[in-house]
Amino acid sequence: MPEKETDIVSLEKCPVITISREYGALGRTLAAALSERLGIPYYDRDFVRKTAEVSGYGVEDIEREGEDLRRSSQVLNSILNSAVSYTSSHDEIFKAQKKVVLELSKSPCIIVGRCADHILREAGVDAFSIYLYASLQDRMARAQDLAENGDMRLDKYIEKRDRLRRTYYKKYTGCDMGNANNYNICFDTGRIRIETCTDIVLQILQQG
Repeated sequence: MPEKETDIVSLEKCPVITISREYGALGRTLAAALSERLGIPYYDRDFVRKTAEVSGYGVEDIEREGEDLRRSSQVLNSILNSAVSYTSSHDEIFKAQKKVVLELSKSPCIIVGRCADHILREAGVDAFSIYLYASLQDRMARAQDLAENGDMRLDKYIEKRDRLRRTYYKKYTGCDMGNANNYNICFDTGRIRIETCTDIVLQILQQG
């Protein structure tokens, strides 16, 4: 009987896997696929609950601000940061997220977003960093299934979500999201099936 796919990578040698992504590029889908094949947990929506526990902010606040830094918020923060009594909620939530990322990284897992790739690299933690992207047309098909755009035109909503993520990532890492130099591998999920992406990642991890 052939060996199970979950056995091909020793968990003792399996690094933490981080997934950065454009909106609608199937980050959660790849995380779930890798989680099943490797037998390790992945954190995306659960990450919100853990951050809420650490920060004291509500789940709604984390969901709204966890990877979302609007230009107006940056301006307000820059004005008020000089005030001793003022603390940006964005900054506090990021500090809590950073603490959660470092805690989770003590054992093999998969973390979607939250600047985890940069946080772990900066902390010297062994991690395998993945970046997912796709054409706007491919991502629109996925976004239509998610139905998170409300009354906003779908393409405009995707552009907005991408812009907010890039702004947030730049603010807290000083790097540009999507720069291939910052990742171990990048996948165009509009042209490469998630099953293929999963197989490739497993082969790389198996090689050590």
